[in-house]
Amino acid sequence: MIKTTESHIVPKRCASIRLQEYGVGIFNAFPTKSALKKALKKNYISVNGVTATSATYINGGETITLSVPKNEPPKKRLIFKLNVLFEDDYLAVIHKPGGILVSGNHFKTIANALIQNLKPSPLEDATQPQPVHRLDFATTGILLIGKTSSSIRALNKLFEDRTIKKTYYAVTIGKMKTEGSITTEVDEKPCKSNYKVHQTVSSQRFEQLNLVELEPFTGRRHQLRKHLSGIGNPILGDKDYGKKPLILNGKGLYLHAYSLKFTHPFTNEAFYIKDEFPLNFKKLFDVLQ
Repeated sequence: MIKTTESHIVPKRCASIRLQEYGVGIFNAFPTKSALKKALKKNYISVNGVTATSATYINGGETITLSVPKNEPPKKRLIFKLNVLFEDDYLAVIHKPGGILVSGNHFKTIANALIQNLKPSPLEDATQPQPVHRLDFATTGILLIGKTSSSIRALNKLFEDRTIKKTYYAVTIGKMKTEGSITTEVDEKPCKSNYKVHQTVSSQRFEQLNLVELEPFTGRRHQLRKHLSGIGNPILGDKDYGKKPLILNGKGLYLHAYSLKFTHPFTNEAFYIKDEFPLNFKKLFDVLQ
């Protein structure tokens, strides 16, 4: 027995787009890109009555229908308090603590905690809020959230076009130049990270610790961690890319997503927001006091 749960009418479009790209965020039951792909694989989605696949294109005017089995188990709700830094009808910005996944096939994720921490959007295409970029499990800091189908697509496009400026800060180990640019490939793909050292302190165990500002121009997985390790200055607390004798256990990764700067895709206002430094950074560097 099949139960129709949700439907969506596609507005007029100027160009065709794959359903697996267009459909992100249009269904509350499958709000993320990975969840949408699973729904397509299970034949839960149809377009104008025809079962859709990952190769289906949308041109405008179609009716997209999501149907799931009646015995599909309801999702449990994660109870996890988040610090909301900004919120409007289109998007939100939250602080991501260290030690929690942004999304994925786990119960305890930021994605699963958003619905209880954010206000529902009153807009017609409101959907279950979802993160539009990633931060590593151990990384703290600023995370951008879409609250409507159109905002999720618009924010994803900003990241694809690299028109969102992301600034990170890290604590690195060892002597390093005052500033520089790292262009070493990651996973055989071109990428670039700029860095600038703001303060250096002596350390009996690590010789030298540096407060480093980082600007990634690409978004490869573990890019900043790999780049800094590659020049001989791994991030303090990095168990994957640190030097074995200098790995710091039990204190977390000293990598913080500090700020985002972009033009709001719906209000067209210049948007800049930052997430203050964690206490463990402030304890090391007096410039942060």
